[in-house]
Amino acid sequence: MKTRLSWQHLSAGYGSHQVLRGCSLDVAGGELVALLGSSGCGKTTLLKIIAGLLAPTAGDVCFNGSSVLNLPAERREVAMVFQKPLLFPFLNVLENVAFGLKMRKVPEPERTERARQALRRVRLEGFETRRPAQLSGGQEQRAALARALVTEPKILLLDEPFSALDEQLRADMRAFVRNLQQELAITTLFVTHDQQEAVSVADRIAFLASGEMLQVGPPRDFFTTPATPEVARFFGWMVLNGRSQEGIFTTPWGKWKLPASAGLATAVAFRPETVRVVAGTPDQNTLTGRIGTVIDFGIRLQVTVHLDDSHWIECHLPASEATAKLQRGNSITLEIPPETVRFFQD
Repeated sequence: MKTRLSWQHLSAGYGSHQVLRGCSLDVAGGELVALLGSSGCGKTTLLKIIAGLLAPTAGDVCFNGSSVLNLPAERREVAMVFQKPLLFPFLNVLENVAFGLKMRKVPEPERTERARQALRRVRLEGFETRRPAQLSGGQEQRAALARALVTEPKILLLDEPFSALDEQLRADMRAFVRNLQQELAITTLFVTHDQQEAVSVADRIAFLASGEMLQVGPPRDFFTTPATPEVARFFGWMVLNGRSQEGIFTTPWGKWKLPASAGLATAVAFRPETVRVVAGTPDQNTLTGRIGTVIDFGIRLQVTVHLDDSHWIECHLPASEATAKLQRGNSITLEIPPETVRFFQD
């Protein structure tokens, strides 16, 4: 049976430092949820509480509706894969994978067969007798994943498992883990600070900041309907502060007509790919500034525009916009279509 995971009103800290503040979430059986946020936001602390390695100061953790807070870590049937593989250097790959079964006193023939099956599952058959030092970074992490899966856990916890790998290998491992997780239908939490990683693997993303869960939903929602300015910034939106008066939202560099639903907005956000270069006198829904850097990616241009000495935005323009006027130091007027803009209130 797939294990449903939930936590309610979780709070935790280290001494006087509060790390989690009343977090709640329900994770469906077989679902993969990415816990996303900057370093120090509480992601790893949350994993440790679920695994039984840390006690919360308030709240509860439930598997299939039953609290597990009184269960020790070894009885929760949770497996965790860390940033570093943490394989035993004096054991070969097969012995590393079988180690957890050995600690559970599983008979040697059975644990060897189960370890071999786990290695086949992560495509490491033929590596049984190698030592960890003889493996590549990706192979080490696959061995660590096999060691976690061999015990047939109810819940799999992945704590930034690919952060030490190069970009191409990270992409390969993300696809591998996602396919394996779907094949096994195991309830999984995947901790990362990498937006692309979260979008690549997750059914849903839970975004944390300063110990609070600011938004939970499918990856697409974070690109189309961010809930707060913090979420918007993290997902590449340009956010500018301003003020509302008589139906107009004003910043020092431009203004927008406020829709009725915006209320008294204090910030405006837009995506860099929706911006267009326009000529003539600035009007509503426009910004003015001076061009900073222009990076040509072949199919698009990434342009940094300085609004003043301390504020800048980034915009992505079609490669066809690469004209002589698009040079560093030139003034520029940008139009942001009002239908693509989001307003935020305090």
